[in-house]
Amino acid sequence: MTIEFHNPPEVAKPDGQFSQSVVVTAGKLLFISGQVPRNAQGDTVGIGDMTAQAEQVFTNLETILKAHKATFAHAVKATIFVVDIARVGEVMAVRSKFYKDAYPASTLVAVSALGNPDWLLEIELIAAL
Repeated sequence: MTIEFHNPPEVAKPDGQFSQSVVVTAGKLLFISGQVPRNAQGDTVGIGDMTAQAEQVFTNLETILKAHKATFAHAVKATIFVVDIARVGEVMAVRSKFYKDAYPASTLVAVSALGNPDWLLEIELIAAL
């Protein structure tokens, strides 16, 4: 299996940590449900603290990836939902700790609410194994 991350010069260069397109040949796909800022005990982490919540969400994603013998380098598509678009910089600062050079195709969506009023973000991920 190969994963190729592309940013064609005919399309605007990404402003952030994402690729314009990702090509996957062969292999299996792993679909990870939207992860929220809950720890292993089910408690919401960092109420009101976007950075703490982002750390928990990315840790949850990393744990699931590891359970499938994968890393963030295997991520090919991410969808990030935030309730306050003005705080997205905090999410991206945390994201940069988990991704290195291979950035997935990504979508950022501002929403009015998530499944719990204490949650500030949710992230779902698709990885190629």
